[in-house]
Amino acid sequence: MTSPIPMVDPAAEYRALKAEIDAAVARVLASGRYVLGPEGEALEREVAAYVGAPHAVGCNSGTDALHLALVAAGIGPGDEVVVPAFTFFATAEAVSYTGATPVFADIEPRTFNLSPASLQEKISPRTRAVIVVHLFGQCAALDVIARMCEASKLVLVEDCAQALGAEYDGRRAGSWGDFGCFSFYPTKNLAAAGDAGLITARSAEHERALRMLRHHGSRQTYLHERVGWNSRLDELQAALLRVKLARLDEFNAARRRVAERYRAGLEDAALALPAEDPRGRHVYHQFTIRSERRDALREALGRDGIAASIFYPMPLHRQPAYEALARGLALPASEAAARTVLSLPIHPLLDDAALERICSRVREALA
Repeated sequence: MTSPIPMVDPAAEYRALKAEIDAAVARVLASGRYVLGPEGEALEREVAAYVGAPHAVGCNSGTDALHLALVAAGIGPGDEVVVPAFTFFATAEAVSYTGATPVFADIEPRTFNLSPASLQEKISPRTRAVIVVHLFGQCAALDVIARMCEASKLVLVEDCAQALGAEYDGRRAGSWGDFGCFSFYPTKNLAAAGDAGLITARSAEHERALRMLRHHGSRQTYLHERVGWNSRLDELQAALLRVKLARLDEFNAARRRVAERYRAGLEDAALALPAEDPRGRHVYHQFTIRSERRDALREALGRDGIAASIFYPMPLHRQPAYEALARGLALPASEAAARTVLSLPIHPLLDDAALERICSRVREALA
C-alpha cells in the first residue's frame, strides 16, 4: 500500500532541524524567561532586517497582527476598510473587531490578489484603510495599490500571512505598507509550533502603540495608558522561529523547485496552473491549480491517499457572518476562484517520488 502524502509535514521539518531547535528550546527553558524576553526581541530585529522594515513587534497570531495594526492606526466604528473577498476569514474578521466595516473588493483572476480596479471602485468618503493580501505566497500589485492609498490618504496594511520572503519590484512583502502582518501558524513558510505572529511598522509612533496594545495597554508595569489585549509572542516560539528564519530563503527556494516540478509534470494537463507576476518573487505557500472538475479531482487524489485542499470554498461576501452586509453583491472573479481552486501538497521537503505520483494521479484523473 502506498503511503499517504499530506499537504504539509511539520514533523519532517522538525526532524531536519532537530539539533538546532532542541538547543534553542533548552536555552529558553534554562533561562527561566518565557514571555517578553531576549528571544522575542532578537526575532523582532531579525525579521525587521529581513523584510526591510524599520520596526517589528511580535504578537500572538496573524489575526491579532491584523487587528492590532488597525487599532494602532486609529481605525474604528464608522470607518470602512477595503479587503479582497477571496482570502481567509481573519482578514475581514480583524476589521470587524475594531467596529469598522469591511468592504469587499474583487480579485485579479490570474494571481488571486486584490484587483486595483475593483479597489478603486470601493473607495468611498468613509474609507480609512486597505488590507492587501499576498495570497498563496505572491505579492499583489503593490506599486499601484500603494500609490492609490497615498493619493487617497489611506492606511495600507499588508496581510503577509502566507508571504514571508515574497518580493515585488525587489522589495519584500511587509516593507511597502504602513503595517505588514505575519502569521507563523504551523503550516506557514516560517512555522511556529503553535500560534504566533508579528507586525512590521513604518513609523515609530505605530511601533510604540503596538507594543502597548499587545501588553494590556501598558509600557510600564501596572501603568495602563489605554485598554489593550494580551497578545504576546512567547520566548519558546520566538527561539524556534529564529532557528527557522535562518533557513527561510533555503526553504522558500525549495518550495519554488517543487513548483517548477509541478509545472513540468502538469504542463499538458487540462487545468490552469498558477500564474507568476514577473515583477515579483512567489514563495509558494500554496501551489493552487484551477479546474472546473475540481471536486472530482480532489476525490480521485484522496482515494490514493494524496491530500488536496480548497483554499477557499466560499468568498467572504458569501459567508453567513457577512450575509446582511454584502447582500446582492456580485464579485465574479472571487466567486469563480472559490468554485475552481485546488491546492496540491507543497513543502520544502516534498521529494521527487511524491511529486511524480501526485502529477501522475492528476493527469489520470483529468484524462
